[in-house]
Amino acid sequence: MTPVELSRTVLHAVRRAVDEGELSVTVPERAVVTPPGPGGCGDYATNIALQLAGAAGQPPRRVAEILRARLLHEDRVTDVVVTGPGFLNLSLESTASADLVEEILSRGRRYGHAVGFSGNIVQLRCPAEVRAVVVADAIGRVRRSQGDFVRVHYDGPPAPEWEPVLGVDIGDSRGPRALADVDLTVRPVPAPADPLPLGRDAARWALLYPAAHDRPRITPEHLVQRETNPLFRVRYAHARTRALSHNAADLGFHPEPGPVGGGDALVALLGDHPRVLATAQDTPDRLARHLLAVADAVLPLFPAVLPLGEEKPSAAHRARLALAEAAGTVLAGGLSLLGIDAPDHL
Repeated sequence: MTPVELSRTVLHAVRRAVDEGELSVTVPERAVVTPPGPGGCGDYATNIALQLAGAAGQPPRRVAEILRARLLHEDRVTDVVVTGPGFLNLSLESTASADLVEEILSRGRRYGHAVGFSGNIVQLRCPAEVRAVVVADAIGRVRRSQGDFVRVHYDGPPAPEWEPVLGVDIGDSRGPRALADVDLTVRPVPAPADPLPLGRDAARWALLYPAAHDRPRITPEHLVQRETNPLFRVRYAHARTRALSHNAADLGFHPEPGPVGGGDALVALLGDHPRVLATAQDTPDRLARHLLAVADAVLPLFPAVLPLGEEKPSAAHRARLALAEAAGTVLAGGLSLLGIDAPDHL
């Protein structure tokens, strides 16, 4: 069961409780499911009971217990525990990770993207300063992945070299500001130096990885290929997943989603990717940090993906290879939304 399917399952439980008269609320359009926080347990958690308690006129834990009774009867939900003020913590059958990996591999780099137009017309406005222009470009990419129509308006003419060097689209940015459902001003702390000498990928990472209120560092350290460089770690992890796929093909086996012993942190991060895209629309630094977390979580998996010596490829090897490929897919897709290349070789 993927996070999207689990969200639908939670909403189904809410709808049943409403139909049976135990809750008097409007069923929300979506239920947010995330990896459990501190004090939580299981595979996923949701705060839907806290969200509905006010409208229901009941304490959050009572709402949680009502929903728990129904969720326990849902297919592939093995346990539901109520923690804290009313969080629902759900444990799923062991096939959950396999379903998630299968979904990622089937959707490719569009995993976590919305299907169709969201209905939102978004106007971004920013000064003609290099960091603001790059951040606005990244916000536009992420918002478009969530189905928004986005147009950027610059307060002044951007430097013409920013388009070919940094990959920003400044062609459709002039003229009067359009009517929009969302009107957002993008004004991060300016870059302290010209980032263009770093080249497109390192320059964009240097400008996007820090939070908007933090001063970016424009130094050659972004070009260093070692573990101390976060961009290198993300792109190295992606390149390793591609190398493993090629090596596995040479050995005559291919990825096949299945149960994977360990890797829970990685599976949770991959499952959280759609939520990150939905909540990081105006903060691309959150997406960058998420990609770094995925990279750091997948690196320990690599030594166990390929069989050693005369060992024959097993179902576990195929499942680990599928999980590694899913991680690589998320890394490549996330980097593309930041406007950064994900090369197969470093």
